[in-house]
Amino acid sequence: MLRQARRRAVKAGWENVILIHADAVLLDPAAVRATIQGQGGSGTSDAALATYSLSLMPEWRKAWANLTELLRDDARVAVVDMQEPVGWARLLTPLARAACALGGADMAAHPWQAVEGDCTGVIRDSARAGHLQIRAGTLRGPA
Repeated sequence: MLRQARRRAVKAGWENVILIHADAVLLDPAAVRATIQGQGGSGTSDAALATYSLSLMPEWRKAWANLTELLRDDARVAVVDMQEPVGWARLLTPLARAACALGGADMAAHPWQAVEGDCTGVIRDSARAGHLQIRAGTLRGPA
């Protein structure tokens, strides 16, 4: 994924993109900031997107905390992840559970709730009969 992202950034001429290979739960935000600053960056980012990733991490809250430490106080963040289908699609719940289990995702994690708790101006949406949950907002600065 990093190779593909690097090729895309180079092809598009994006000079403000720094890619890091790290475990989001175990990384040290201060060390990452220092690395980014050493490459000419500010050490913080304007935005972050987590798509179908946080529910794969048993300690997703720690990954979220590490991620938000690398963002400006007014950064835009978005999370897309999964939950059990709702409404008529509840009939598909066993299939959704099996697919998520095969991929290692925890449909009960609900990591988009971090956006709801830590952001202002939250935009809420869902797709696929509620199975996909989408949240985006502006990170609140320190109180």
